[in-house]
Amino acid sequence: MERARGSDIGKPVVYPARIIMTDQTIQLDIDDITCASCVETARKALLASPLVTDASISVQTGRAIIHGTIDPTEAARLVTAVGYPATPAGEDPASAAELHDHMEHLAAKKERQWRRRALIGLGMWIPMAILHWGGESMGIAGPWIPWTLGIAATAVVAIVGPGFFSSAWSALKHGGTNMDTLISIGAVTAWGYSVVLFVLEQMGIEHGEPSYFTEAAALLGLISLGHWMEARSSAKAGSAIRDLLELQPDTAEQLAEDGTTTEVSVAEVQPGMQLLVRPGGRIPVDGTVTEGESEVDESLITGEPIPVLRSVGDPVVSGSTNALGRLVIVADVAGNDSTIARIARLVSDTLGSRASIQRVADKVSSIFVPAVLAVAVLTITGWTILAATSGDWSNFSTGIIATVTVLIISCPCALGLATPMAVMVGTGEAGRRGILIKSAAALERAGSVKEVVFDKTGTLTKGRPVVISISPEPGTSEDELLRMAGAAERDSEHPVAKAIGEVIEERSLPLPSPRDFAAIPGVGVTATVDGHIVEVRKDEHAACAIHVDGTLIGRIDVRDQPLPDAASAVRELDALGAPAHMLSGDRREAAVEIAEAIGMPEFSVYAGVSPEEKAAHIQDMTGPVLMVGDGINDAAALATASVGVAVGSGTNVAIEAADVVIPGHRPSSVPLLIVIARRTLRCIHQNLFFAFFYNTIMIPVAALGLLGPWGPLIAAGAMALSDITVVGNAVRLGRSLRRMPDFAE
Repeated sequence: MERARGSDIGKPVVYPARIIMTDQTIQLDIDDITCASCVETARKALLASPLVTDASISVQTGRAIIHGTIDPTEAARLVTAVGYPATPAGEDPASAAELHDHMEHLAAKKERQWRRRALIGLGMWIPMAILHWGGESMGIAGPWIPWTLGIAATAVVAIVGPGFFSSAWSALKHGGTNMDTLISIGAVTAWGYSVVLFVLEQMGIEHGEPSYFTEAAALLGLISLGHWMEARSSAKAGSAIRDLLELQPDTAEQLAEDGTTTEVSVAEVQPGMQLLVRPGGRIPVDGTVTEGESEVDESLITGEPIPVLRSVGDPVVSGSTNALGRLVIVADVAGNDSTIARIARLVSDTLGSRASIQRVADKVSSIFVPAVLAVAVLTITGWTILAATSGDWSNFSTGIIATVTVLIISCPCALGLATPMAVMVGTGEAGRRGILIKSAAALERAGSVKEVVFDKTGTLTKGRPVVISISPEPGTSEDELLRMAGAAERDSEHPVAKAIGEVIEERSLPLPSPRDFAAIPGVGVTATVDGHIVEVRKDEHAACAIHVDGTLIGRIDVRDQPLPDAASAVRELDALGAPAHMLSGDRREAAVEIAEAIGMPEFSVYAGVSPEEKAAHIQDMTGPVLMVGDGINDAAALATASVGVAVGSGTNVAIEAADVVIPGHRPSSVPLLIVIARRTLRCIHQNLFFAFFYNTIMIPVAALGLLGPWGPLIAAGAMALSDITVVGNAVRLGRSLRRMPDFAE
């Protein structure tokens, strides 16, 4: 995978098959996609066509990417037919800005909807619970209480319930079930049964049965709160794309044959167009230098902190900064297909498209819900037959109570807590140690990681050059060497000049004022200091060699250095069965040098790779992969990896594109993250078991009528017991994590 430094940067790169935009790839905008079950239903409808070879749908973007020979209109019809209105996204899927606007609108809409539902549900439930459970102890009583509870619960079911009922109904129409099916059954059964009891009570018929209005409101309100938190996270994630697009200038200067320039929109730039890039300006599109010479800061793309020389025939990349000279470039790609735009599309296609941990619950519910419904039907049927054959119609009344008990037992209160409780504890403990985990899905994937890939610069190293050795020639002291080099570099913004300046500041060395300063791109700087001509040149033996009046007086070696805990992080990952690799845009010699210093084998180093090649490499790796990066050049790889981990001191684009953010300069936080995730994931699986255990063993008891007239109340008790077990297991997890050694210290 290694190649010559900068040889392919800026040239069109072929996307991996999963995301490549060809004439056999179409996109759809899909409405009402809210969960993993929605995705699977729509995806199965597409894959049922022999004209579709593959399809992926993102809950976050509301877009489907379809590979095959199917007509876009026909693909939209197939998805619409299964309950999710779809329209072709247009023939220009390359517009990253358009896709971002669509995703941003969709995420904001979802957040508003779930926020309204959560506030209404919880706002009604809290006073209901106080009145229902504490009214008597507070001396509050009267016939108005059942009316108040009934009206409040009905309002919650009518306003909040449709957010779940529509999804459950859609799944039912197509022969399936999901988490919303369980929630809908539990809420409607508790509310409907309570309405019947309330009506009987108003008719003067004494029944002695408790109502479940409060439980219905609690179920809908609490789970809406979870959806709201998830929607907020999704809404924030899309800002990574906007940050990326802002790196590419909105306009470019087109250069005519007569030397005049015209300002044009970057979107109008076409291959072959001559463009002028002035000193200090950003390069608008990927191209090739046809005139001029300058140092170009490509750190946003390659991660290498030191600018590189670009002259006639060399490629340049959009988003990089022209430091000194005037450059004329010829565009190699259209403005909408630059490196920055392609990375933005890549992030758009992968953000939010991964499987959620809630699929575990959906898979269980796909079996559990039909089983509960079947048992309920058999229960009422069996008791009705018994009543008819025995002539004792009290058996029919017993059958109704038994059936209602079976349905209430299916209420997924604990299932709604199973994942959030463990995630809350796991993410909270991670946050206490400086690790920000953005979603439950990210935590799940981190727990199954088998390989870890680090970008070099800024993640395993300090991310900036520092002086590591000062080698004066005989007759020259270190301070004199530093003084002459620092004076010559005083007016330079080059990273090497800053590194030398830091040492001079530490030693409090006085610097004379230079005259006749000149920077020579790719060579170094020259200036007159105390009447002597001082040259600071790039050197094959060190970062720079210092000459005074043509005589070498010494060398100063300036390089990036490994972080103090990088070596321990590599060892800990090996012990966890998740070996570390290095993936860098820097030259191979520099990457191997760092790898040797931290104990990483040379065969695990991949150097000289572009941002798109990083993403392709991640995709080609076997098993779940965790990628650690800090720069814009890492954004695509972070989005492609099973888990993207950004360094907190890195760029906003990397942080937003990642699933997890760790403290800057602490790579040992990565093995700590994996341990926390694995323990949390184990707790989640245990909670999912406990969420069903008590309810499941009570179903046959309830169906046989063995719980008597208080069956529904006993069923509620079983649900409460499963809640207590789930919460207690989460508390146990928290204590376990707090006792765990902190690898990051």
